[in-house]
Amino acid sequence: MPSPHDPVTNLAREAPQASMAQFAEGEIGGEDYVLEPGGDGRETAAIDATTRESMVAAAPMRALPDIGTASFHDPDGELEAVHGPDNRARIKQTTAYPYRVNTSLLITASDGSQWIGTGWFISSRTLVTAGHCVYIKNSPVAGRDGWVKSIQAMPGRNEDRLPYGSVTSNEFWTVRGWADAGDENYDYGAIILPTPLGERVGKLGFANLPDAALRGAIANVTGYPGDKPPGELWDDSKAIAAVSATRVIYDIDTGGGQSGAAVYIVRGGRQLAVAIHAYGGATSNSGTRISAPVFANLSAWKA
Repeated sequence: MPSPHDPVTNLAREAPQASMAQFAEGEIGGEDYVLEPGGDGRETAAIDATTRESMVAAAPMRALPDIGTASFHDPDGELEAVHGPDNRARIKQTTAYPYRVNTSLLITASDGSQWIGTGWFISSRTLVTAGHCVYIKNSPVAGRDGWVKSIQAMPGRNEDRLPYGSVTSNEFWTVRGWADAGDENYDYGAIILPTPLGERVGKLGFANLPDAALRGAIANVTGYPGDKPPGELWDDSKAIAAVSATRVIYDIDTGGGQSGAAVYIVRGGRQLAVAIHAYGGATSNSGTRISAPVFANLSAWKA
């Protein structure tokens, strides 16, 4: 019988074998260059010619809308929100782990419109993100619904600086619960990169944890919000307020553009993602919980 967690992709291929494990380790990564201060006080890098060539084009610095508003058709809507005082802190050392696994996404929809989102590495070529970052649902604009055309991934971005360059992908995964029904309980997906950039920046661990391990745990959401200057990485942390079978709910301050960011806790000295940030409301924000079937799909999508 079909399941809302059945994976779907924009490329013709069979779904990979799912893992039955419940815990995936993170890795710091093996960056092969050392950042040094430039003459203007900015960070520069001793890098090979191929990587330097990929960094020639500066990151786009124009303000773009949150990809969530493409599916929820409210150009002025706030799917993620700040509640009360803004407690977010800007991350300036974007090349430090785990911050460098966070990736600024420039998303081009099938109609050519452009949007922003956030993703994070779980393997050398796989980024996890929200389903609505890779597949647009219920747009009122003709030709916009369905798989996005391409996503430019920029890990560790810091304003217009791309310390690890960027790579563009057109290979995506999500699940039937999102692609067919637009059900917010199944709003998760993945981006498969053509190059193993994650070997350099590292990857974040993720886990399917029991309710008792989540309730009250301090969680972080780090990403690229559209209500801040383009390319700035911001973070906030607070206790998880509640959990359900499919959602993790928290009062962590976020902004549109952080759709797809990891909701992670620190357990045993390791950062572990427990949800994929996706939504907000008047008093709380929430993410798709990494339940057993979500964990199985994320593990299967590793490349």
